[in-house]
Amino acid sequence: MYGFHTFADPGCPMKPPTGAFRDNIRVFLHDCAETEDYDVHGMPIWCTLLVHETKSFVIPLYTIEEDVYISQQPYCDHCKCTGWRNHFVSKRKYHVIIPVDVDWNTPLGDGVFDKQTHLLHGLIHCNGYGHLLCINGIEGGSKNLCGREIMDLWDRICAHLRTRKITVEDLAKKRSMDLRLLHGVAYGHSWFGRWGYRFCRGSFGVTEHNYDRAIEVLSSLELNKVIADFSGIENFREIKQIVRYYRDMSEDKLITIKDLLRFMLTVKYSAPSRKRTVMAPTTASSSYLKPSNRIALQRKATTKEKDAKCKRFSSVIANMDSRWPARRLEYTAGVIVDALKEKKGDKYSHGGMTRQDVRDAARIHIGDTGLLDYVLKSLNNVIVGSYIVRRSVNPTTRILEYTIHEHGNGVNAIEPKQEVSPVLKPLVALPGADVYSDVVFLYTNVLLNYPESELVELATQAVLESKRFVKEWPYRDESDQLLSFICQVMPNLIVAEAELTRELPPGEVVVVPLHATVVELKLAVESAFKDTYCIMENFWVTGIDLLEDMEDEDVLFGAVESGSLLRVRGIGIDLGSNVRYQGGADNWMVRCECGAQDDDGERMVACDVCEVWQHTHCCGIEDSEIVPPLFVCPGCCDSLVPPKTESSCVFEGYGDLLFDPVAEYTVQLQY
Repeated sequence: MYGFHTFADPGCPMKPPTGAFRDNIRVFLHDCAETEDYDVHGMPIWCTLLVHETKSFVIPLYTIEEDVYISQQPYCDHCKCTGWRNHFVSKRKYHVIIPVDVDWNTPLGDGVFDKQTHLLHGLIHCNGYGHLLCINGIEGGSKNLCGREIMDLWDRICAHLRTRKITVEDLAKKRSMDLRLLHGVAYGHSWFGRWGYRFCRGSFGVTEHNYDRAIEVLSSLELNKVIADFSGIENFREIKQIVRYYRDMSEDKLITIKDLLRFMLTVKYSAPSRKRTVMAPTTASSSYLKPSNRIALQRKATTKEKDAKCKRFSSVIANMDSRWPARRLEYTAGVIVDALKEKKGDKYSHGGMTRQDVRDAARIHIGDTGLLDYVLKSLNNVIVGSYIVRRSVNPTTRILEYTIHEHGNGVNAIEPKQEVSPVLKPLVALPGADVYSDVVFLYTNVLLNYPESELVELATQAVLESKRFVKEWPYRDESDQLLSFICQVMPNLIVAEAELTRELPPGEVVVVPLHATVVELKLAVESAFKDTYCIMENFWVTGIDLLEDMEDEDVLFGAVESGSLLRVRGIGIDLGSNVRYQGGADNWMVRCECGAQDDDGERMVACDVCEVWQHTHCCGIEDSEIVPPLFVCPGCCDSLVPPKTESSCVFEGYGDLLFDPVAEYTVQLQY
């Protein structure tokens, strides 16, 4: 048995390995784990027993080696959604699991890979790239271990085994609050950021630049301005009391919302335990990190509770980088509304119009088809005059249609992208009685429901849409007695000319003795690729860049620097294999108006004409709606209708929604 808090520290339980992950994991299992007398789907299981030094209970740490050739899921959905769909399929995956406390004395079952209750579940491919799938501390079901203890252990294991990159999808919550938003504002990074996890990929076209600017916008909200902006609003008095209470308590000046939230989170355990009556959300907290796939619904918006927020068209166009003047855009929107009103007034019509029908009706008054397409694209849940223009799928025809509704008659507008907590209305205002209740109150009212600020709304949404984070362990060349190289297969060996735009798979770490020869390096490279990837079982190295002028018997030391990237040429790659890339055998394309160019794990639909995938949400299909059995994207709709005018419909991203810097925040958010 090994100590839980010291396991995988340098020198414990063994000296740090110097090889690649694929070799280190085997040494680890041989030296630090015992083979179980049963398996899961024919896959071997090892167990390492860890003892908690202060509480004296024993924790089982299981490692399962999943053989891709007999696996029910040879591809990796997590790689696909992370941006690693171009990685070769590895021969083996290693699952590192600590079950929930009540299962510590129970053998692992066949559904072990799908359980959401594990205290720890990490998956690492034998090339050193992997994913943290699940972590559950006290609030997630553990009776003995907190989340930080488990994360510390996982981080030490990854460093010890020399993993290369690990991703995590952060869906962790506490008291209904998304921790990636709360910690992002308070600390500048997600909860996983304390272990070095940084932005990896955002949903709906959110980029790292968007994320950084969004964090900056929210963190820099000044408390005095927040109080002023909430004056005259229902929760003004409570917000002012909370700010004043913690300002009085703090020895340092609290200027921004970042200062306030960070201070509140540092004193949450020292606050008095007086009861405070608050109408707070009762959603159970869980830090389970759910795996994503194209089919799963990850948004929890309901049809019963919809956010009644609509943006006025004048506000929308004020934030659009358009070559047409605002008055021209507003006139065009008015023409479209008039066409929709006329259609709605037809007693023989259901009131909706397809995009092409609206376009044709408006063409009578507006000849610029580019202007029409530009305005039509932005007319979704916006207020034009006294009407709300919406875009949705007709349940009968399953075709996207535009409809209008009178503004102010109780019609709900856009359904929220994220599940939003109800506005808290304290019955008894006692700031400090329950610090977390105060944090929830500020989170709900300031971050989620800031009054009359599209900038804050967009920034909050950008952070909430940034769920995937990654940690990289930089390559270390530490041994004086070894030479290490990153060896990458030349692109002409693995892709056809038409696929050269695909990013190359990562190289492999190859380690040889200090005085190894060129031929010994070639053999080591062959062995590494054969051992790691399915399509390279018959790979044979014919040459290595930087070493063309050397003979096979020449010694490498002094001729090439350790740690170099070497391009490898060879033959024997099975280009016809079905287990080639982690993204699967299908070479499908994503091109969505939000800017997404690849699978991000959100719900999508493919056009039945062009076969391009787009987000259902961006196509006007709510998460509560079933995807139409026949779906044709707007671009193909135009091409299918007999040409009356020149179509200028293109897929454009959030570049159209860039807005000017706001003086009070002095930053620009592009989302």
